[in-house]
Amino acid sequence: MYTRPFGRCLLAGVLIWAAALCCLALPATGEAAPLLQEGKKSLYQRVISHPGAVLRQSADAASAVVQDKVVPFTVFYVYERAGGWLRVGTGLNEPQGWLEEGKTTAWNQSLTLLFAPRAGRDPVLFFKAENDLKTLCSASDMEKQLATLLTQAAAGKMAADAPVLASEPAEAQGAVDEKRFYLMPILGMSDPFDDVKFLNVASIDPGTGTAQAPDGPPKTGIALVMDTSVSMKPYIDQSRDVVRRIYDQLEKEKMTDNVGFAVVAFRSSTTATPGLEYTSTVVSDFATAKDRAALESRLAAVQQATVSSHDFNEDSLAGVYDAVEKLSWGNYSSRLILLISDAGPLRSGDPYASVLLGPAEMNDLARQKGIWITALHIKSPGGSKNHAYAEQSYRTLSRLSGNRSNYQAINAPDAATGARQFGAVAATLAQGMVSMVKNTAAGKIMTRPKDEAPSQDPEAQARQLAATLGYAMQLQYLGARRQNQAPGVVNSWIADMDLAKLAKGSQSPTVEVAVLLTKNQLNDLSAQLKTIIDNAERTKKTDSRDFFRGILSASAQMARDPNLPTQGKSLAELGVLAEFLDGLPYKSDIMLLREEDWYRMSIGEQTAFINRLKSRLARYEEYDRDRANWESFGQTNAGDWVYRVPLNMLP
Repeated sequence: MYTRPFGRCLLAGVLIWAAALCCLALPATGEAAPLLQEGKKSLYQRVISHPGAVLRQSADAASAVVQDKVVPFTVFYVYERAGGWLRVGTGLNEPQGWLEEGKTTAWNQSLTLLFAPRAGRDPVLFFKAENDLKTLCSASDMEKQLATLLTQAAAGKMAADAPVLASEPAEAQGAVDEKRFYLMPILGMSDPFDDVKFLNVASIDPGTGTAQAPDGPPKTGIALVMDTSVSMKPYIDQSRDVVRRIYDQLEKEKMTDNVGFAVVAFRSSTTATPGLEYTSTVVSDFATAKDRAALESRLAAVQQATVSSHDFNEDSLAGVYDAVEKLSWGNYSSRLILLISDAGPLRSGDPYASVLLGPAEMNDLARQKGIWITALHIKSPGGSKNHAYAEQSYRTLSRLSGNRSNYQAINAPDAATGARQFGAVAATLAQGMVSMVKNTAAGKIMTRPKDEAPSQDPEAQARQLAATLGYAMQLQYLGARRQNQAPGVVNSWIADMDLAKLAKGSQSPTVEVAVLLTKNQLNDLSAQLKTIIDNAERTKKTDSRDFFRGILSASAQMARDPNLPTQGKSLAELGVLAEFLDGLPYKSDIMLLREEDWYRMSIGEQTAFINRLKSRLARYEEYDRDRANWESFGQTNAGDWVYRVPLNMLP
């Protein structure tokens, strides 16, 4: 029975702010404009159509049919309300007809859910009613009842009186295809237990965004992103040995075309230290065992730097960025980056950092492209003062879901010990990927790793991590191969935490929150951040005292009251940031910033603040370029297309 308290949930307070997130208003060119939400100046009312909805010419069931079979779950703007009917349109320019209000669900927010990676959790169950879910979680034999429901769902033989409507695909089927766009709008929420939320959701598959299913057995790409600065020679040598051993194993098992290795090397700024030769370079693109000679030859030529960098930290994010953007991942359905370094990434305030994206933004970029990052952090005595910073950065960079990350420390009291441990850990992780490929090719479904405390032994910890990654990657591959859809339900209830974990007194997120932003919204948000950055840099350099006044002058069209006194007011209160950000359940340092706070900051703190904004802005620019993941929902105007932006990427 679930009665235990848990940590603060990501979705806490979601209804407080759900109504604040919706499509940004644009000037309507038709005779009518959609209705605004109550108390809002730029947020329109919207609904989602149900299966069987019919679009009619007037607010009368006997009137002429405009569209007989409206595509289920189409998002409409509401232009008029009359006697249980809604005058609606899919665009912001003009209405198209009338829908019965009973055939729609209000969706004024743009909050949606994404399934969390299938690493260490059961499939999500969609319950018929909130009380059904509450009854299960209150039962003294919760684990037994849950096991029965999961077994029935996996077999596709749910009892007629079962409380479950649908289920996320079972283990044998694989995960939901990440490349197939689905939508889980949040329609309501309750919190009957401490810090776990019950969410009222629909589950929608518009049938768009489906990529070509992978053909044949899975192919795994493993990119080694290696620190080649001074002190890294023992680890470079071990990397060569690991690659050779894995290639030998692949040849022995006749899997020469199933696993490819690539190598990216990084150091730091050649502007600060010309003798470093490069900041980041692709040593070799992916090569399989049958093409191993070229990669091994290039890897053999990799040497550690002959001069020290300008800082103990290195430009590791430049190496990760090049691996994500420059390597040929297209042939590989499973994708893994192994980052190897004894230093942290250059800090955001370092003027020589070559990449604007921070660890969180880089993690988001890689995940959007289906790439898993594992960070192997070598902890040597010489970097002891840097260990905490580097670990925090790499845990963020390799974040999986919730507080889980693919981070592993390599203890190196001396170079020889560290190198041996690194070699064993790297080989274990690579062999885990090979085992996943071998099992999947043979049609064998891997067993989900047992829930157990992380081992203190590095090699055992690596085996746990390899098992978790291999299992999740296999489900990801099977989902893409079978083009698995999210279950389609009009109205259901789910828990935001894994029910089996809850029954045992722990937690693992089942879903993650994203916000549907239009291109117009993203452009507006980018412009606002640029205005803040420009004025922050100006006042930092000139020591002038008009930081907020400069922002208001530059963004008067966005501010609620350009003449509002700035003293004691935050950026959010002044209306500088877009209205769709109002009411967020958290208040970031950006939204809470007051002018007097800015002037209390040291130059270093001001610089760090500016660089955090630049990092977020750089990620927005990547979103704008990511054409494959923008969804039109039938809108012809590209400005109305939407993108699923993770909640933690908002300012």
